[in-house]
Amino acid sequence: MSRFKRGGALQGSRAGFASAKEEPGVPYGLIKTARKSGQLNLSGRGLTEVPPTVWRMNIDTPEESRSNASFSSDDRWWDQTDLTKLILASNKLQSLSEDIQLHPALTVLHVHDNELVSLPQSIGLLENLQKLNISHNKLKELPEQFWNLKNLRNLHLQQNELKRIPEGIGQLTLLDELDLSDNQIEDIPDTVGKLCNLVKLNLSNNKLKTLPSGIKTLKSLKILDCTHNELVSIPPEVAQMASLEQLYLRHNKLRILPELPSCKLLKELYVGNNQIEFLGEEHLKHLNVISVLELRDNKLKSIPDEITLLQGLERLDLTNNDISNLPYGLGDLPKLKTLSLEGNPLRTIRRDLLTKGTQELLKYLRSRVQVNNEDKETNSSESAMTLPSQGKINIHAIKTLKTLEYSEKQEAVISDDIFDAAGENPIATVNFSKNQLTQIPSRIVEFKATLSDISLAFNKLSCVSLEFCMLQQLLHVDFRNNFLSSLPDELEALMRLRSIILSFNRFKHFPDVLYCIPSLETILISNNQIGAIDPLKLKQLHKLSTLDLQNNDIMLVPPELGNCTSLRALSLDGNPFRNPRAAILSKGTDALLEYLRSRIPT
Repeated sequence: MSRFKRGGALQGSRAGFASAKEEPGVPYGLIKTARKSGQLNLSGRGLTEVPPTVWRMNIDTPEESRSNASFSSDDRWWDQTDLTKLILASNKLQSLSEDIQLHPALTVLHVHDNELVSLPQSIGLLENLQKLNISHNKLKELPEQFWNLKNLRNLHLQQNELKRIPEGIGQLTLLDELDLSDNQIEDIPDTVGKLCNLVKLNLSNNKLKTLPSGIKTLKSLKILDCTHNELVSIPPEVAQMASLEQLYLRHNKLRILPELPSCKLLKELYVGNNQIEFLGEEHLKHLNVISVLELRDNKLKSIPDEITLLQGLERLDLTNNDISNLPYGLGDLPKLKTLSLEGNPLRTIRRDLLTKGTQELLKYLRSRVQVNNEDKETNSSESAMTLPSQGKINIHAIKTLKTLEYSEKQEAVISDDIFDAAGENPIATVNFSKNQLTQIPSRIVEFKATLSDISLAFNKLSCVSLEFCMLQQLLHVDFRNNFLSSLPDELEALMRLRSIILSFNRFKHFPDVLYCIPSLETILISNNQIGAIDPLKLKQLHKLSTLDLQNNDIMLVPPELGNCTSLRALSLDGNPFRNPRAAILSKGTDALLEYLRSRIPT
């Protein structure tokens, strides 16, 4: 009773709730309802601090309890239940009071999307806590008492400023989900291996150079996400994780694909955006139940025939590698639904075939098994008749495939002999990639009536000639890995162009001429220095379905980009903008566009 006195006079017995009425963010009615239900939601109220009445709601009694009126047990709301669920998300809180310990019955606590720089030591007294979400704050460290929360099942610490995780994490043995993504963590302690019930572990977007050896004892782990770190290799202990079903290793520095002999349950493996140069039988033979294999944006030059052993494979992504040939046996994989090959210098597959979808591509690969055998016989018979000036050229490819192939020669100039070898044949595909060309050969204009696909990737081009703009039958153009910083306005004449690859060049601005080619379906312009895009002009490209802007200098993603509803694949990773956050990007293109539309000012 003494706590209600002031200056010797007895205050009203609802004194503990009076300030709740005065606090605009926490109406008295909410406190009353929470005392009945055991749940209090104060999210999105602009709170800079939690009112004391919230912490003391189980202690301070209301006026009704002091009146002479009699109440049934159902009406005595202040005695009905303790608070078990408290949501303080999306406010402006910088700290939490030590009085949080006054709610020892809490099982769920959400304080994500605030401005917390520290946590109270007394949080360790919430021994019943099972779900804790402190993501999207500014925490640099956690109090030692934090690891006393031994009943935690679900812990979200993503999007903070944590640099280290103490060994005490091994005490949270009941955890089944742990999210440490989007911090600055450089090292994970071996004690993480004590989390024997852990099913999902997210370590993405940190600074990890290796994984702890203790990870091998996570016998229940099904999902491990190490995307966007600095891993140069995967320790052999990972191969011992027999329960693993999904492994994410995108955006690291891996040069070798890990061998996973004990991961018999692995269904999805993502190793895109690394530096992997070789894929062999030893990497594939243990992937007995794999359904998704993502190898995009690496340096693979070939795919072994053993890929056909993956009979359960449903999706294979080989986008943006250096693959020139494919095993035709891919066409016989019974469950393969998606095969992505864009951005490879394929010699035997015409680019217009790539746009027709996976089923047509697989059908073509199946048909080539027999044709390939016939080609070998034909080539052996024709080799004796090849002219000396044509010795470097595949004459059979010119005549039957309409392809002029002269790549990987490291030549600074394409000699006239090469063009002369084409003769009067209607050339549809030209591959001059991986040479030392500083300018586009002027004689390329000789193929303007029939040329639909050209690759000039991996050269030293600094400009696009006006002769090139005369190739009005072009459907696909590959300018990857050159020195281009602009495109001529005359390129607008290519009114049939469907796809253009400009990745790994020196563009500081998105080429305006691309906005003027309405036939474009694919624009790949990653790894440049582009600072902005014009969503209003981009929306005019009604057929544009794929736009790759990864690893540029975009500081602001315009919300109006969400109105470009024709997009089916929009890639923005690796840019310095802060919004949308990585969590939005990871949900895919549809979710990203919907988020951007919701941010458009009305």
